[in-house]
Amino acid sequence: MTEPLCDALPDLVIMVKRDGVILSHMGGRGVAALALPPDASGQRLEALWPESVASCIKQAVRRAIAQRATLDTPFGDADVRYEMRTTAQGPERALCVIRAAGADRAMDGAAGPDDLSQSQFDRRGFLRRFHDTLSEAVIQEKPAALALIHLDGIADIERAFDAKISEQVLSSAILRLPHEVAREKNDNELGEYLGQLSADILALVMTSANRDAIEACVSRVCASLGEPVPIGDAAFQLTPHAGVSILGQDGSSPRGLLEKARSACAEARRSNSSRIFFFTDTLKLRSLQRLDIAWEMRDAIANRDIRLRYGGRHELASGRLVAHVGYLRWTHRLRGELTPGEFLGVAETTGLAPALSRALLAGLREDFAAMGATLPADARLSFGALRHHLLQDDFVDDIGRFLAEGGMPASRLELRIAERTFASMNASICQALGKLGVQIVVDEVGRGFASSLDRLARAPIWGLQLDRAWTTALRTDAVALKVCKAGISAASALGLTPIATGVDDAAQRDALLALGCGHGSGDLFSGRAEFDTLIMRPASQGIP
Repeated sequence: MTEPLCDALPDLVIMVKRDGVILSHMGGRGVAALALPPDASGQRLEALWPESVASCIKQAVRRAIAQRATLDTPFGDADVRYEMRTTAQGPERALCVIRAAGADRAMDGAAGPDDLSQSQFDRRGFLRRFHDTLSEAVIQEKPAALALIHLDGIADIERAFDAKISEQVLSSAILRLPHEVAREKNDNELGEYLGQLSADILALVMTSANRDAIEACVSRVCASLGEPVPIGDAAFQLTPHAGVSILGQDGSSPRGLLEKARSACAEARRSNSSRIFFFTDTLKLRSLQRLDIAWEMRDAIANRDIRLRYGGRHELASGRLVAHVGYLRWTHRLRGELTPGEFLGVAETTGLAPALSRALLAGLREDFAAMGATLPADARLSFGALRHHLLQDDFVDDIGRFLAEGGMPASRLELRIAERTFASMNASICQALGKLGVQIVVDEVGRGFASSLDRLARAPIWGLQLDRAWTTALRTDAVALKVCKAGISAASALGLTPIATGVDDAAQRDALLALGCGHGSGDLFSGRAEFDTLIMRPASQGIP
């Protein structure tokens, strides 16, 4: 499969020695006049191509090797112009990529049957046409609708193979679309035409407001795009997700329709569904639901309805409990249990995050007292303050007042700070927290690794907690293993305690121990140290 797929590359790629001997080659579909035979490896350039071409390539190879650089060289042969990029690959050879001059020029206008073989649409031309269609529809009171189709798989193909392969897959998928969609003229039933907004997003404009007709048209297009695309000896599978907005119902301007269609398309992707999503009452109600959550959260904070659920962190070797780690949980009276992802974003955008974080902090006192004798004398409570609270000027004062009011010694309090938040914090905040005597853990290490080693080395931090996504995959994913090794090594080198999450079985524990990580939490310790409590809720106040 690999060789035919490489041969399908439009660019010709050759590895050449400085004396002009070809070491290897692949591709060349887009430069047929320079096509090389399968047995070209080991032959000299002048034996395969005209002297002028061979001489130009050898000069570029020698110059790139001498300068240890990448050179762009134009050349021609038989009235055909080519572009070549030559990159030195050591002292004796260079890599040359040859393509036809102007091969990257975009198409002019929206999709027509003779133009779709090009690599992409003219996006600006499509947007102009889209704007004109909507303007005409508004003035003449005609119907119009916009469908955005996100093609999952294009970005993966580009990462795994080459951008040219992904463009060829997309072009091939578009070429076989139903004929009435591909036509340039608007004489089909819905007057639809296609355009490209980005590398993996297509836009389909229809002059109709009939939902059934729109859904049938978009479904037909998506079914065609979802069929396997053969390239060379390989077959690539794209997964289309479509969202639709209708003029008048969802928006009255091109920008408004684009935003609504994009929102509906994103919802289709989140749902991982093949059905067509319309930006209709369902999505509007979801927006209203977020407003309801914002309003209800104020009551939840005031009524002490939001919980901290605690999971145990243990020494991996002995299983000894070292900390109770608190995580948010909101059991809504009508909606059931809400995950942090369902309400934290609302709290941050509505300014409720600091109030919620302060409520959680105040509840730690009651939680600490409620745990009583079940908490070992040297175990701590780990609290993850919310980002918007941490970055406020009075955060250190809030922690100071909390400790001064008693009920929990500073040595028993651990503050977890997400790595991305730590990277943007003023260094003086950590210094002040360290003077108060609390322990600081940088959480989600490896998710972004944005913080500098200098900041980590200077701040009074006790531990680094690896992100769960990396620790759970370290036995099966080489990249995850490298990230965990780097995080643990960085922690050890800085004199900090490496902490793992996602320690779900003995094999995971042993793998982490072998890497030098001594503390962790996960299903392996389930049942040993679980604690659940309502924050700030008096014992006499129940939930009806």
